[in-house]
Amino acid sequence: MRSLVLEDAGQLTWQEAPDPQRRHEREAVVRPLAVATCDLDWAMVQGLAPFAFPIHLGHECVAEVVEAPEGFAKDERVVVPFQISCGTCERCRRGLTGKCKSVPPLSMYGFGAERGDWGGMFSDLALVPYAAAMLVPLPAGVDPALVPSTSDNMADGWRTVAAPLAELPAAEVLVVAGGAARSLPLYAVDAALALGASSVTYIDTDPGRLQVAQALGATAVEGLPDRSLGSFPITVDGTVTPEGLVAALHLTEPWGHCTTIGQMAPEAPLPLYELYSRSVHLHIGIGQARPAIPALLDLVACGRLRPHLITSVTAAWQEAPQALLEPTTKLVISRS
Repeated sequence: MRSLVLEDAGQLTWQEAPDPQRRHEREAVVRPLAVATCDLDWAMVQGLAPFAFPIHLGHECVAEVVEAPEGFAKDERVVVPFQISCGTCERCRRGLTGKCKSVPPLSMYGFGAERGDWGGMFSDLALVPYAAAMLVPLPAGVDPALVPSTSDNMADGWRTVAAPLAELPAAEVLVVAGGAARSLPLYAVDAALALGASSVTYIDTDPGRLQVAQALGATAVEGLPDRSLGSFPITVDGTVTPEGLVAALHLTEPWGHCTTIGQMAPEAPLPLYELYSRSVHLHIGIGQARPAIPALLDLVACGRLRPHLITSVTAAWQEAPQALLEPTTKLVISRS
């Protein structure tokens, strides 16, 4: 089979690789149909992410079943979570599927040997080690090209607002964007509105993303975040920068919730005394994709989530090496 490999910064080639073989009844072999680029993929392609080459790319995926355990039909369409999880260990049962005890820490598709070398979804075939736990059937009538990001970015955007809005129904939400994350803050906007936020304010410096946020129903503010915006019970740092996180924290009201989607800086100065004084809840860490996927698919199927507004470019499978070199908000690559 062929697999798309990032050999070095900006160097993408299709390479031959062995076909995956099922070794246990719990495993499945799937054929990727639609793969979306995660916000981190662009950084990896540019050589700006802390992952060693070579990397078999792709981890946001809808696939069709080729071989699988009982319970799955051949050619059935499924979402494949980017994190590897057994579904039965103590952590998986608690919903911590990104921290599964049955596999090495941070095991996931599409990040190279550092994350377990599980291969990438820009491949003719892929092995799923725990089919019953991982694979989520695609609802009837949902286009595979619409939802590959439920594997990761959509689930990550969801987790930034789902738990806070469950605690604070109909709260106002602020999403601070403008950094390396291109699509994930927009998925947070979409999720917040689908979950009943009374309003969402989205701040960014990119005109294109501001237009998308407005189309989703947010109040779009062009510029950099400052205290003139007021304060919000729920805030999301979607910048992946220490400065963006500090700005979001300053804009979180007392006893409010702030979630940051990720931080690459080894050190980040935080206003700790201010956070203590205002009793701000800060959540930082990798999201857990698998538990969120069924709810995301249901909301897409009924039209309450609108990922098609966030997808900025679509391309054919054979165009993947060229398409991945171009900066986009959200790229989806599909087989014809």
